Amino acid sequence: MTLTYTARTVMIHGRELYVEQAAGFPGRPTLVFLHDSLGCTRLWRDFPEKLALLTRCNVLVYDRWGYGQSAPMSSYKRPVHYMEQEAGILKELLSDSGLQDVILFGHSDGGTIALLTAALYSDIVKGIICEAGHIFVEDITLEGIRKAVTAYHTTDLAARLNKYHGDKTDTVFKAWTETWLRSNYRSWNIEALLPSVTSPLLFIQGEQDEYGTAAQADRTVALVTGSSEKWMLPGVGHTPHKEAPGPVLEKSADFIRQLL
Repeated sequence: MTLTYTARTVMIHGRELYVEQAAGFPGRPTLVFLHDSLGCTRLWRDFPEKLALLTRCNVLVYDRWGYGQSAPMSSYKRPVHYMEQEAGILKELLSDSGLQDVILFGHSDGGTIALLTAALYSDIVKGIICEAGHIFVEDITLEGIRKAVTAYHTTDLAARLNKYHGDKTDTVFKAWTETWLRSNYRSWNIEALLPSVTSPLLFIQGEQDEYGTAAQADRTVALVTGSSEKWMLPGVGHTPHKEAPGPVLEKSADFIRQLL
């Protein structure tokens, strides 16, 4: 079985967003996938569909403003609390799509936005899978970003990203790196919001994550109010769903089945 997707663009807070949705299982929850800081709908590849078929759930994936097939950002400069703003945009997108009691699967920035959405709008979130999300800034995070900046200028990284973001690529990359490397971003921290997360949480992280230590997962599961589990994968880096797709699919599906 394969899912049939409907693609559309929607205007949320004056921003045109690209959305794909598959509703193959009437009456079942929707899995909402939130990409990372360089990601987009296409870069999820077939992971959302595989997880949806395993759990008999519907799917919504979208490109945040400036990414993939959404409209370009007006500037790469973003406020410190840009991910909190993205949580508000997601809430409006879900309302526009007629969805509630969704299950969020977010990777990296997307994982953080999933946590923030669950904290700020708990009534619409049934569960959260946070993969390699961040709740504060660590030295390893900044070191990893500096290495990415070097790679962007010395390898084919820019060309590879261009396949997915087109002429928005430079802005996408600068929006990520310039924001996180700014001096005023070092104090960004969402720990105070986490007790408002009441939905069940699965936090997935690779033990070799280049952008964060286990402290991200440890503090998150300790601070949320709802049931929570930390799952660390040995020998895996920042992108478990690509580096270890089989185990991540199985673990995520088990978590989702327990919510239903």
